[in-house]
Amino acid sequence: MTSAHGPHPQPAWGLTRYVAAATLARAADGGAVVAIILIVTTSSAPGWLAGLLGASITAPHLLGPFIARRLDTARDGRVVIALACLIHGATLASAVLLYPVVWPGFTALLLFISGLFGPFLTGGISSRLPAIAGPLRQHQRRAQGWDVASYGLGGTIGPTIVAVISVWATPTAAALVLAGGTVAAAVLVRLLPYAPPASASSDVPRPLRTLRIMATSGPLRRTLYLTTFVAASVAVLPVVAVTSTQYLGAPSEAGALLTATYGIGSLIGSAGVMVRPLRGTADALMTRCTLAVSVTLFAVVAAPNLPLGVAAYTLAGVANSYLFASTLAARTEYSPPAARGQIFVWVGAVKITAGSAGTATAGALISTATHLPTILAAAITLIAASLSVIDRRAHKR
Repeated sequence: MTSAHGPHPQPAWGLTRYVAAATLARAADGGAVVAIILIVTTSSAPGWLAGLLGASITAPHLLGPFIARRLDTARDGRVVIALACLIHGATLASAVLLYPVVWPGFTALLLFISGLFGPFLTGGISSRLPAIAGPLRQHQRRAQGWDVASYGLGGTIGPTIVAVISVWATPTAAALVLAGGTVAAAVLVRLLPYAPPASASSDVPRPLRTLRIMATSGPLRRTLYLTTFVAASVAVLPVVAVTSTQYLGAPSEAGALLTATYGIGSLIGSAGVMVRPLRGTADALMTRCTLAVSVTLFAVVAAPNLPLGVAAYTLAGVANSYLFASTLAARTEYSPPAARGQIFVWVGAVKITAGSAGTATAGALISTATHLPTILAAAITLIAASLSVIDRRAHKR
């Protein structure tokens, strides 16, 4: 790959290492909670303990931005991310190995530490992508398609590893394999192309000031709330898929098919971004993609049979991938260089937290009416898209 300014340094190898590192790290981040819940439930412990320990590794993601400033102040951000991968893996491994012999509160503490570094494995790694892709916007947006794919692959591979190894061996062994993946990710991150810090340490804002920067910048503000609303909305789909099969005239096992097709749609969407990078301003693209997600969620509600349900879930995955790519573009193009790493982590942390809230809400509402969570999700995304249009017009004035 070359640019108008000459050869791009190490583009192929840099991007290949990036995708491998990101996929390994995100597989560990996505599969860890599944492994923890299986470990607890197979030990005949009460269900509330499984929920508590699962939340112990997911809830701390929201605190990750408060330690992410180091990404922007370090002389070499690769070292920070690699160290975060090692801490995440070491504390996860320690937690699952010690669980049978220590007080559960100590296990929860180890999982809390592991989850605290989770955002470095998601948004933190993504913050390295602009330096790898180069200065041309087309190259960056094509690389963002690869980044979206790494999230999809990681989110699929992680739980799959847990499921397969748990059958062949134990959930503890599965968790240890995930922890080993973070060590490999740390090595690959360290081998990524070096990028010097964008600003002097004294110019890097503190976490709350970074949040204020995001709140007062129109494009970054819209990035944050569109990401939040859509993440909460699409998180209802796995829950709804299990219970909606009766309305589609399909066996209950088809719920897994619907969830899988959503994942396939996500990969199709990321491939689409790679082949044809997004065009236009990232700010407007986010609004259009959010509207597309809303339309697909309404299609999920309206689907009268399984084939159309599969099509609706696939399109929802495609639309969400395009939205994700547009938010990556917005974070890259609108973030102040001195705070870019923190902003990537902030958005990533909020996204994961919103997704957990969406799943929990769907679980609470599903017994009331099967379609209620999806209808609310579709309405929320439609309102968010409309709000972003009003917000942008007011900002222009």
